[in-house]
Amino acid sequence: MPEDITAELESEELVPPAEPKAAHQPLDKAIESQADLSAEINAIGEAYQRALKDGAQPETQPRLDYPPYRSSILRHPTKSLQHADPETIELYSPAFGHQDVHALESDLTIQHNGEPLGERIIVSGKVLDGDGRPVAGQLVEIWQANSSGRYIHKRDQHPAPIDPNFTGIGRCITGPDGSYRFVTIKPGAYPWKNHLNAWRPAHIHFSLFGTEFTQRIITQMYFPGDQLFPLDPIYQTIVDQDARDRLVATYDHSLTEPEWALGYNWDIVLTGPKRTWTENEAFGTAGDSSDEAGE
Repeated sequence: MPEDITAELESEELVPPAEPKAAHQPLDKAIESQADLSAEINAIGEAYQRALKDGAQPETQPRLDYPPYRSSILRHPTKSLQHADPETIELYSPAFGHQDVHALESDLTIQHNGEPLGERIIVSGKVLDGDGRPVAGQLVEIWQANSSGRYIHKRDQHPAPIDPNFTGIGRCITGPDGSYRFVTIKPGAYPWKNHLNAWRPAHIHFSLFGTEFTQRIITQMYFPGDQLFPLDPIYQTIVDQDARDRLVATYDHSLTEPEWALGYNWDIVLTGPKRTWTENEAFGTAGDSSDEAGE
C-alpha cells in the first residue's frame, strides 16, 4: 500500500478541528451560509442552461475556477504549462509498495482484528477507454472516510468517532475484462470549511495509474440519491448534469450478496466524450485525445 496516500486524503477539503461546544456558541455573522453558496451555485447553473439554449457546447469537465468552491482558484494552473523531465517527477511519486498486490487488499473489512462499523457494501465496475474497450492490468486504489465520516488522518479532527477496525484504504488490479471489485463500508458525510455548515456528500476516492507514475489520475465516486448533491460546491464544479451523473454509482441488485452486503456498480471511462471526471484537468479537453490513463 502506498505509504503517502494518507497525505492527500484531505487535499481538496479541510476538515474542521473538533469543537464539541460549537453548537452552543454564537455564530459569526460574517461567515457565509449555505444559502449564500446555494444562490451562487444556482445562478451559475441557470447561466449554463441559458448558454446551452444559445448553442454552447456541453461542459463535461469541471470548471477549474468555480467561485462557490472558495479555494478552487488556489488549486488550478494559473500559468502556461511547461514540459518537465518525467524521471525527475517520478522521484517524488508514490510507491506501489514493496510487494505485489494481494487479492485480499481489495477487502477493506478484513484488515484488522474485528469487524468495522457501518453498512457493508460491494463496489464493482470496469475501467474502459473511450471506445468501451477494457483496460486490463490497471492499478486501482481507493481511500475513504469511515461510516461516521472520519478519516484516520491527523488533519481530520472533527468530532466523529474513529473506527479502530477500519483504515479506509484498499487496492486491486483490473482483470482481463477491465473489472475491479472492492468490499468496504459505506462512508459517511463530513463537514468541511468552505462555508458555514458545509458538508461533503458520501464518496470514495479512486486513484488509477496508466503505464507509469506520471499517468496517475484521481476521481471520486458518489452514491445515488444523496441529499447533499445540490449543496456541494465540489460536486457542482461540473455544471452539466449528465457529466455529474457519471460520478454517481448505480445500485446493482445482482452484485448484492444475501444477508451480507449491498452492491453498487460504477464504471470509469478514461477518454472520449463520456470520460469520467478526474482531478488532473490541467490539460482541459486535450486529455480526451489520449488512450493512456491520465494524459
